[in-house]
Amino acid sequence: MTAVETVPSVSEEAPVKRAGLWRTAWAFPQTKVGTVLAGVVVLVALLGPWLGPVLTGYGTTDFAGKPFKPDGIAGTDGLGRDVLTRFLSGGTTLLLYAVLATVLGIVLGALIGMIAGYGGGWLDSILMRGNDVLLSFPQLVIALLAIAVIGPKGWLLVLVIGLTHAPRTARVARQATVAVRGSDYIRAAEMYAVPRGQILLREILPNITGPLMVEVGLRLTFSIGYIASLSFLGLGIQPPTADWGLMINENRIALVVQPWGVLLPVAAIALLAVGTNLVADSLASAAAGRTREARS
Repeated sequence: MTAVETVPSVSEEAPVKRAGLWRTAWAFPQTKVGTVLAGVVVLVALLGPWLGPVLTGYGTTDFAGKPFKPDGIAGTDGLGRDVLTRFLSGGTTLLLYAVLATVLGIVLGALIGMIAGYGGGWLDSILMRGNDVLLSFPQLVIALLAIAVIGPKGWLLVLVIGLTHAPRTARVARQATVAVRGSDYIRAAEMYAVPRGQILLREILPNITGPLMVEVGLRLTFSIGYIASLSFLGLGIQPPTADWGLMINENRIALVVQPWGVLLPVAAIALLAVGTNLVADSLASAAAGRTREARS
C-alpha cells in the first residue's frame, strides 16, 4: 500500500505583514514634500544661531546700521540690528516651545483618553464630560488669560498650550482605545490578571499609535501658530530675544520700506506649518488605509 503524502494547498497564503505607518505614509509624494519643507526650516532654526554671526559678522543685538536701511544681506530693523542674523537665530525658541507643548499635550491627552476608553462606565463619563467643558473654551483665549494673570513666561506658554491640546488628543485616544478594547489580546491579558497599567502601556498604546501620530503633526502645527501669534501680540517671547513672531511685530511698520524683516519670518512660519500639515495629512491617510493622489 502506497503512503499518501499530504501536500500543502497552494491556495493557502501566508499572512502578509503590514507595512509600518510611516513607511505607508512615505509612499505619498506629499509626505516627501512636507518633510523637505519642514526639514529646511528646522535646520535653519537649529543651525541659525551659529551660522548668523559667521555670515553677517553681527550678533542678534549688535548695531549694524541705520534703522530700516537695506544695508548688508537683508537690511536692518527698527533698532539698526541685522535682520538676517536675527532671523537665523529666531526659530530656535519657537521650535523648542512648540515641541515641548506638543509632547505635553499628546502624553497627557493619550493617558486620559486611554484610561477613559478602557475603563468605561462612570470613569469614562466623568473624564469625557470634563474634557467637553475644556473644549468649549478657545485655546488662544485660555492662553491670553493665563499670560495676563501670571505674565509672559516661557514655561507658561508650554504649559498652557500643552494643556489646551490635551482634551483634543484625549478624544482621539479614547475613540481608538474603544475600538481595540474588545480584542482577543486584551482579553487574554485580562485573563492572566495582567495589571491594568501594563495593559494600557503594552497592549493598547502600541495599537493606537497611528491616530496618535496624526495628532502629533496636527498639534505641532497649532503649537507653532499659537506661540508665533502670542509673540506677535507681545505676550510670548520678549525682546530683545530674536523670535520670528516678535520680528513680524517689530518690523511691520516699515513693510514697504524694508520688507525683509517681515517676509523672512512669515515665510519660515508658513513653510513649517505647511510642511507639518502635509506630513500629518499623509499620516491620516495611511492610518485610515486610504491612498490619494499627490497634490500639485
